[in-house]
Amino acid sequence: MAIRYGLISLALALIFIFDTTTRYEVAAAVLYTVVIFVAHSALGRGELIGLTIVSVVLTVVSFALTLDGELDSGLINTGLSIAIIIAIAFLIIRADDARHTAQQTQEQLKKIVQVHGLEGLTTSIAHEVNQPLAAITTSGHACQRWLNQNPPNIDKAHEALGRILHDAYRADTIISRIRRLTQGEPPHTNAFEVNTAVQEVLELSQAELRRHRITLHTEFAQELPRALADSVQTQQVVGNLLLNAIQALAGSTTNERRITVASTHEDGHIVVSVIDTGPGIDPEIQPHLFDAFWTTKDDGMGVGLSISRAIIEANGGRIWTDTPASGGAAFSISLPVVPKKAPS
Repeated sequence: MAIRYGLISLALALIFIFDTTTRYEVAAAVLYTVVIFVAHSALGRGELIGLTIVSVVLTVVSFALTLDGELDSGLINTGLSIAIIIAIAFLIIRADDARHTAQQTQEQLKKIVQVHGLEGLTTSIAHEVNQPLAAITTSGHACQRWLNQNPPNIDKAHEALGRILHDAYRADTIISRIRRLTQGEPPHTNAFEVNTAVQEVLELSQAELRRHRITLHTEFAQELPRALADSVQTQQVVGNLLLNAIQALAGSTTNERRITVASTHEDGHIVVSVIDTGPGIDPEIQPHLFDAFWTTKDDGMGVGLSISRAIIEANGGRIWTDTPASGGAAFSISLPVVPKKAPS
């Protein structure tokens, strides 16, 4: 920090000397704007305002100390220089504010799409949690009955307790998955098994799939290398693609309602595809699918696919859509794999 302030002070001193020793007609004070522009990225808002004030003060002092040239020209050049210095500083501050606002908006959109993406799976999630809880209650009553017998049936009670522990673990696992999907934590790159991560999302969607009479088919490639990305963000994207496929089929009149989720290893990347047998994508709207705030849904916000693309690209992958030969729509994402260690 001391070096930074030292360089700024040196630049200001050199400009001040040059401005003072030249004639009034030379508007050397404009060079202060160069210092402001170069230094603004390393300064806070208050420091930038302070640098602007110092530059204006040095311009006035330099004008008072200058001895050569036409005074009228000096007054005009000094006034213009001060106006330009203030204008440049103002524009830089506004640009920084706009950049900060854009970053905040992007983070808010990420949170919105996380909530919106999971909103449609609320019924499914509630069902998946209720299943083990109901099983725990049933096993608890059974255990109580076995223990109330005369003599108590210890073996049967022990089996019931085992089922209670198993179902309690199932409930805890489901809640943990939901918590990870909704926390909105900062990106955390880690090595993970893609098939396992995708399967967790699919398990949370079972009730929603059954409700719309949709058949789920998986085609997971075996012995895949581990992906190197944010596993939770990847699950959020897969969940959003799956929800879109469910919604496409829910409004479809087709007799065959099927979603296929596949994984493959291609060219150093793992590819996950969500393929549905719905009405497909109109070629005219396909170029706009990943545009922000563009949607074909009456109640849609148009941020799901846009944020999904931003998430996948931030993790070193890409997202795209195809039209299968059999019809419907296919959305795919690619993720980088853990690099192999070079032989020693």
